[in-house]
Amino acid sequence: MSNDVTSTDGGASTAPPTRRRRALWVAGVAGLTGVVGLAALGGLAARDDKPTSDRVSDAQPSTNRQNASDAGGNADGGKENGGKENGGNDDEWSGGDWGSYDDRAGKDDKRDEKDRTKQVPCDSDKLIQAITFANSGDGGVLELAKGCTYTLTRNQDGNGLPVITEPITLKGEHTTIGREATADYFRILNVGPGGQLTLKGLSIKGGQTIRKAMTVETVEPATVWGPYSTSVRTTAATAKPAATTAAGVAAQPATATAAKPAATTESATAAAAEPATTKQPAAEAAAAKAAAAKAEAVKASKAAEPTAPTDTAAAATPAAAAKPAAEAKPAAATAKPVTSAAEQAAATAQAPTAATTGAPVVPLVEEPGFNDGAGVLVQPGGRTEILDSELLYNQSGGNGGGLANFGSARLSKSTVAHNTAFFYGGGIFNAGVLQVDESKITDNTGIIGGGGISNGAARIFTKDVDGGAVWVYKSEITDNETLGFGGGVLDVEGTTTLHDTKVTDNTAVLAGGGVAVADSQLTLKQATVARNSTAGVGGGVAVAFDSTATIEDTAIKDNTAGFFGAGLYNEDSVTTLRDSEVVGNRAIGPLGSGGGIYNTDGGEISLHRTTVTHNFATRPPGGISNGLGSFVRLDDESTVSANRPTNCLNVPGCF
Repeated sequence: MSNDVTSTDGGASTAPPTRRRRALWVAGVAGLTGVVGLAALGGLAARDDKPTSDRVSDAQPSTNRQNASDAGGNADGGKENGGKENGGNDDEWSGGDWGSYDDRAGKDDKRDEKDRTKQVPCDSDKLIQAITFANSGDGGVLELAKGCTYTLTRNQDGNGLPVITEPITLKGEHTTIGREATADYFRILNVGPGGQLTLKGLSIKGGQTIRKAMTVETVEPATVWGPYSTSVRTTAATAKPAATTAAGVAAQPATATAAKPAATTESATAAAAEPATTKQPAAEAAAAKAAAAKAEAVKASKAAEPTAPTDTAAAATPAAAAKPAAEAKPAAATAKPVTSAAEQAAATAQAPTAATTGAPVVPLVEEPGFNDGAGVLVQPGGRTEILDSELLYNQSGGNGGGLANFGSARLSKSTVAHNTAFFYGGGIFNAGVLQVDESKITDNTGIIGGGGISNGAARIFTKDVDGGAVWVYKSEITDNETLGFGGGVLDVEGTTTLHDTKVTDNTAVLAGGGVAVADSQLTLKQATVARNSTAGVGGGVAVAFDSTATIEDTAIKDNTAGFFGAGLYNEDSVTTLRDSEVVGNRAIGPLGSGGGIYNTDGGEISLHRTTVTHNFATRPPGGISNGLGSFVRLDDESTVSANRPTNCLNVPGCF
């Protein structure tokens, strides 16, 4: 599936044409796994140096805080992470297309914001109520209590708070919204299609999404959100009598039979018995209807059973189990909640059309999985700005530990730290349009790829997701790790620009300790890629599979690799270096070669006014290794010297 994402000015994406060769990445490093296999298996163990959940973020001072659970009440709490100070004016962002993200509002906008502002006391129930009412109107600005911790305990369709469907701003000062440690698994925030969420001065902490959560029977939306919204209560009250009809009774059991047959009998009996509380004859009539409904439900469930999902986790969700029943009884499907983020987007944007035409809906953009985005999930058509805030200690069972963006997202002067993703994007996963400026992405873990940021995902233990567009400006991507590819940054069929950004001290077991790209476009401008490491290839940067990389005014230094290309590894791709330096990199394995640059498999590298010096490799050359059928071009102003044991192999004009 191609990712139909446009740039911020409405133009088409600049991502290169899709070439389905990502599976070759694994095959290309298959020879390495025999050497690094023990390291990969050892890396699966939990990290001993992970900070505990009560550790205060390096970017934030501790402060006395209040605590509030969604059971109500305030209590003096311990010290938690607070919002950062907004120091100085915003530096000019080079991407002019992001002008619409300017948060410096005029006087009219400030006056309008003041009129729409609502104070939310330190009570999680009050926060849920405020978001519900903002969604039912035209949005609003919710000012959260200073120093408060809003502790969430209830799970509704995988979310701790109502899905954002209107323009809503959550403002705080040293304020935390987090999941209670022993609560069910759920993400903290979910931005639906058409929703716009702005976070200011908040810490989003402790969200957790794993497949185990999908085996738990979910609660009807009205049960959770009903007490806080008159519209939900009215809808539930109107729908209740309809549930007592034969069609209504039969529909609900047929939907759930695939997962829990016993529950269907109870629900049918309960639904039929509800109107019998007033008169005995009514009870007898209801019993007769219930008997007929049971037979119809069993018949419908048996007919639908062969098409039910084979995955136990998927079968247990109401939305997944509802698919067979929807084919037999379309009316039943409209009454069930949507549990996955992908189905939420499809139901919101396409339900009226599908209901009238009956035609299947084919999404034009990538859709999130149920477990994506443990801290914040942005669905296609959604938008978020995270300003002076933190995403901390979130754990995703899919992609995107701190943030999973399938719409538009901007992070400014924020911190994404100590998050984990089972697949891609320990800190951030992107399949839309993402800007990160003056922020820190640190100490995150993505098991398969993209420890810090993953722009797209390869089909390795998970579905294929094309990357979108990523701009990172004046930021730091440090101390992230992965067992696969791209310790700091991974791009799969997308476009990534790192401008005036430091990518340091990241680790990948297989390839691309700092940055790894596959079938993508990469730009490094005034960047630093230093002290990154891999047991495989490309300690600093790994460029592969028909990618295009432009490295300008950038330092690639002091990186290490177990095999080839400690500084830069280029395979079947075109890479250009201008006014840059590749210095002090080391290919230290027993077969290590090309300490500075390793070019192979028809790759092309051009160096303009670039220095390659003081690199080391176990086997020659230490500077630039160029394979047969590959090309390296040096201009007269470039220097390759002082590399050990030799400078070059198969490079014209260099020895």
